[in-house]
Amino acid sequence: MPQPSLEARRMDPRLASALAAFCCLLWGSAYPAIKTGYELFAIGTADIPAKLLFAGLRFAAAGVIVLAYCLVTGKSIAVRGKGEALRILGLGLAQTAIQYTFFYIGVANTSGSKSSVVNSTSTFFSAILAHFLYADDKLSRRKALGCAVGFLGVLAINWSGELLFEWKFMGEGFVVIAALVISAASLWGRKLSRRIDPMVLTGWQLLSGGLILAGAGAALGGDLGPWSLGAGLDLGYLALLSSVAFTIWTILLRDNKVTAITIFQFLIPVSGVLLSALFLGDSILEWRYLAALIAVSAGIVLVNSGAAKKAS
Repeated sequence: MPQPSLEARRMDPRLASALAAFCCLLWGSAYPAIKTGYELFAIGTADIPAKLLFAGLRFAAAGVIVLAYCLVTGKSIAVRGKGEALRILGLGLAQTAIQYTFFYIGVANTSGSKSSVVNSTSTFFSAILAHFLYADDKLSRRKALGCAVGFLGVLAINWSGELLFEWKFMGEGFVVIAALVISAASLWGRKLSRRIDPMVLTGWQLLSGGLILAGAGAALGGDLGPWSLGAGLDLGYLALLSSVAFTIWTILLRDNKVTAITIFQFLIPVSGVLLSALFLGDSILEWRYLAALIAVSAGIVLVNSGAAKKAS
């Protein structure tokens, strides 16, 4: 059956904007929630197996939530054929398992505030990848300038004040790798969502990727510390935000130009820094945090301003 064109499916810009902002606020809240989960489950900084298990349980639960909702609303969750199953499994491996392996380890080795800003490089990776994949999303001078300004923000937040950069490969470096992987995987998911229902695709990729992560963590000897009401609520919140945000984001990317939606990702570092300060006590009363937030936000606006005007 032929699929509706992008123009035919595109939703009202105001609704798309509100939903994109909501997703980014949810993802911003994940930074302090993950750090809190490490404390509640007594997961040490170097305990990589436990981190993988923690992430795997989160995303597997998120996948179950999405697929259960599909069933309740009468939507079929059947996978049509071996080829479709392999594509979904591949997306789950990349977008969830591989990406979050780097992400969870990286977040554990840096502050919630810094990781939220560094991870915003995914917007710039998306702009660069879209240049090569979509004829109407070329990397203009404005977008190139936005990428440069945004990366200056990433450098600013890692400035130590002594002509040195506070940069750990398994900290900020892993967060950048995660951002690159999620950018590529999201564009692949955008393509698949035109053939597979976005909600069904999201549910299966979260479940498959989560099981891979949990299995790897358990096989490596990962074990979560004492379970408590607080720990269960934290894990449940992370699962719920993933199920909601990934489902909505997949639909938004399918029905809109990439850059018209990713403009709202500037809310992720902003909310991540503010919520990390609120819940984790991270210090943000330094010039570098303000400079980084301004630069990253300005960079993303520059990258996407042209597309945003056309979408409006």
